[in-house]
Formats: sequence, structure tokens, C-alpha cells
Amino acid sequence: MDDAPDPIPVTRTVDCGTAKLMPDVDRPRSWLLTVDGAPQSYVDLDAPTHLEFEYVRRLAHVLDEAAAPGEPLDVLHLGGGALTLPRYLAATRPQSRQDVVDADRGLLSLVEEHLPLPAGSGIGLRAQDARAALEAAPENGADVIVADVFGGSRVPAHLTSVEYAQAAARVLRPHGLYAANLADSAPFGFLRGQLANFATVFDHLALIAEPSVLRGRRFGNAVLIASCQQLPVAALARRAAGDVFPARVEHGAALRRLIAGAAPVRDTEAVASPVPPDGAFSIG
Repeated sequence: MDDAPDPIPVTRTVDCGTAKLMPDVDRPRSWLLTVDGAPQSYVDLDAPTHLEFEYVRRLAHVLDEAAAPGEPLDVLHLGGGALTLPRYLAATRPQSRQDVVDADRGLLSLVEEHLPLPAGSGIGLRAQDARAALEAAPENGADVIVADVFGGSRVPAHLTSVEYAQAAARVLRPHGLYAANLADSAPFGFLRGQLANFATVFDHLALIAEPSVLRGRRFGNAVLIASCQQLPVAALARRAAGDVFPARVEHGAALRRLIAGAAPVRDTEAVASPVPPDGAFSIG
């Protein structure tokens, strides 16, 4: 008989708002992290390969295709949340070296206290601004950069410029991959600017999103992928099509049509990503 007490929600004021950790009654040792009501992460401490959020699954697809199965990677994560993807990578690619940067020191402390990492995970945590960390990172030091940075429900302006894209390119190795979680809706002014930024720096781009988002029917997430090498678009397309909510991989001519007419955004002109419509990401 299990006499362990039921987990209880945790609420704490952190640097960027009010964070809540809410247990999932259907999955023991699983937690949803929200900040100011916006879902940030879902993590199952006993099953780190379980990915609840679709956009996280798409970022994981990029990690899965970044190297041969099981091969360790050096990864820089900009944005930490509940460390869902770092835990996933530690489970699927043991011996990987991962550096997680998050500006919210209070949130990192909350996660470390209540959702501790397993021993020997190879995951290092650092409280620092993402742009500052990127600019201070060693040249050619990462196989993958994963960017999932939101101030509330918006990507901060200083992470949306062509100079930021150039900083990412400097840190990646020649074969490296950049993957970012973005959000927008038609007419995709923000998303087109981001694609234009990375097109000036990287030779190959792709975008993973649900068809309803790509057709402009609703606001939603889109995963941007960039590299100086050919992208594994066929493999990514197969993975994305097999998800619970199937997604498409746009690349090549289709992506060039989307970018057409969009200009790169300089630091002096950069703005945060659009405000999501009411109810787009918040929960009750």
C-alpha cells in the first residue's frame, strides 16, 4: 500500500511573474509549469521522453535528427522552463553536454528544488540573459542551439534581430542546427522577419507548423530550423506527420515565397513577438 501523500500545487513569485507547478492527477510525478497563467513546460520525472506539448515534440524531432541515434551532442538551450528538452536529450543521448540558460533565477531555483535533475545528467544551469549568454559562448562550441525564450507569452525583442542570428551562427559548429519556438498568425509579419534574419546568415531553413497555422487560420507555434548544411527535411517531415496533431515541414521554394519581400530586422528596429489573442495559450 502506497502511503505517500498526494502531490500538491506549488505557487511562487519568480523574477518574471507568478509561477505555478501543478501535478497531473493522471500521471504520477508529472507536472505542468505555468507563468502568469501561460503554460511553459510539462515534465514527467519518471518518463523524460514523454513530451506533452506538440511544439516541444517538434523541437525534439530536430534533436533526434541532429546526429546518429544515441550519439552525444553539445547543446545550448536558451530558455529553461521545467527542463523538459534537456531531460529528454539526457535520456535519448546519454553523455551529451548541455548548458541551459534562463534569465529567471527564481524560476530556475523553483525547478531545481521541486523537479530535481537526475545525477550525472550532464545538464548545467545558469541564470543569465539569453542574448548575453549567446554572445559570450565559445565560437564553434555547440552542435545545436535550442531557443524557447518567452517573456510572458512573447519572444523578447533583443532575440529577434539579424544580429542575434549572427551570434547564433558564430556559436554553432559548421554542421550545427539552430531550432527556435516562435508564435505568430497571418499575415506573419513577425515570422517572415525572423525567416529573413536567418536567411541572411544560414544557407538552409525550414519551418515546422500545423497546416491550420500555416494557412493563417489561427495563431500558433512554429519551429524555425536553420543550418549552414542541408537539413534532414524528409526525416523531419515523416516525424512531424506522425504526431498526434500532424504538422508540415515547409522549406525550399515554399519558404522562399513566405519570406518574399520581408527584410531582415536590425537591433535598432527589433520588437517582441506579437501578443497572442486571448485564450491562445493560457489555461484556467
